[in-house]
Amino acid sequence: MTSIYVALGANLPHPTLGEPRAVLEAALEALAARGVAVRRRSRWYRSAPVPASDQPWFVNGVAEVESALPPGELLSLLHGIEEDFGRVRSLPNAPRVLDLDLLDWNGALSPTGAWPVLPHPRLQERAFVLLPLQDLAPGWRHPASGADVAALVAGLPPEQRAEPLERAPPRPS
Repeated sequence: MTSIYVALGANLPHPTLGEPRAVLEAALEALAARGVAVRRRSRWYRSAPVPASDQPWFVNGVAEVESALPPGELLSLLHGIEEDFGRVRSLPNAPRVLDLDLLDWNGALSPTGAWPVLPHPRLQERAFVLLPLQDLAPGWRHPASGADVAALVAGLPPEQRAEPLERAPPRPS
């Protein structure tokens, strides 16, 4: 069984889809329409921008997906969906209508200088990634460090703020 995790985030409304949560739900549908099976997703979280700024808070989540695409092609597909939704890459950490990141592709470790970088190089620093990932895969371990997701969450700085927007999804039996 493979484990591919994709982070989803948005803090700007879409002109036709509406608020960020609706944008993220539509992004999950867009993944499925492009042949990426969405197995499960975490609950949605409301999170402060990182680094701290006066831009709107984000809605974030993580999805476990299945795809036959290699990592680079999958990340290109994610970027294509962002563009289809109107994402314009301007400044780093700018507000965005949609952000899709490839977090982990079957525990792969990218060689130095390779693209894409796996696992995502900053996932262990971000509450808005780790909390939804912990919902979805409480036994997940960082492929490089071996640290489990609970330890990574415990090590987050206190200024990182993320709160669930919905109750925890039921655990698979």
